[in-house]
Amino acid sequence: MMRTTVIIGEALVDDFGTEQIVGGAPFNVARNLAAFMAPQLMVTRIGDDRNGAVVRAEFERFAMSSAGLQQDAMEETGRVVVERAPGGHRFVIVPNQAYDFIATPEALAAVAAVEVGAVYFGTLAQRSERSRATLFAVLEATDATRYLDLNLRGNQVDEQCVTRSLRAANIVKVNEEELQALFQWYFQIKPTDPALTADEVRASCRALMQMFALDALIVTLGHRGSVYFGRDLEQPIVHRDNPAPPFVIDTVGAGDAFSAIFLLGRMRGWPLETTLARANEFAGAICAIPGAIPQDMGFYDKWMTRWR
Repeated sequence: MMRTTVIIGEALVDDFGTEQIVGGAPFNVARNLAAFMAPQLMVTRIGDDRNGAVVRAEFERFAMSSAGLQQDAMEETGRVVVERAPGGHRFVIVPNQAYDFIATPEALAAVAAVEVGAVYFGTLAQRSERSRATLFAVLEATDATRYLDLNLRGNQVDEQCVTRSLRAANIVKVNEEELQALFQWYFQIKPTDPALTADEVRASCRALMQMFALDALIVTLGHRGSVYFGRDLEQPIVHRDNPAPPFVIDTVGAGDAFSAIFLLGRMRGWPLETTLARANEFAGAICAIPGAIPQDMGFYDKWMTRWR
């Protein structure tokens, strides 16, 4: 029997004015795991409002456990205001939302009721003291693998938050921009400095792993695949030859899709190389649909058939 993956963090709506779409990186990961019928527990907090009802509807649509879903009587459900601007969209992350106030006793009670295999967390929900304290209480309550998807969002978190998160993690996933931010913070390598050679990048990644005692560091490279650095591997696992999606609508949710399939592979005991290849391919497929999550649940059928 597979153990449960605990996902803790923000559930929110992307508010386009005329349309509200449920999102948040942790919630996207939880929904993908649920769609593959993998045991998951999403620990988050929503308001007693219309957007909260929209989030609850997504829990029901994906048959997600609501044991970790908290409701706040005062604060509003998390919201990101999406403003259309020349050349694209501008995203305004609203402060003081329900997911900033995830309560520790309720979270610990929900986690204690399952057999935890891994804990997924990010940084956005750590911008507030209460949710940050709850996260670390959950991490201290289990010896399960800790998977950090850094997910840096504008000025929502600082270096101290990132350092604390890296020290708490076993496996860390970053994209290229986030890796550059880590190089700048910890090695004073600025974006304006001469470009590092491939060997220098790899050496710096290894140094990050040693600095924070990581078991693994995963760097996602968009359509170019990913690189996996493992503590027990002499050479990183590089995935470049990924089937390209027939077309790209947007890249929203691709990183979350990668994390979900990586965690799914660990739960199901797939070989590491297989897990990484499938995570890359599924993330690419998400780029060929609008938004982070397919509206048609049939989207998952072919993947279930291929990976059975």
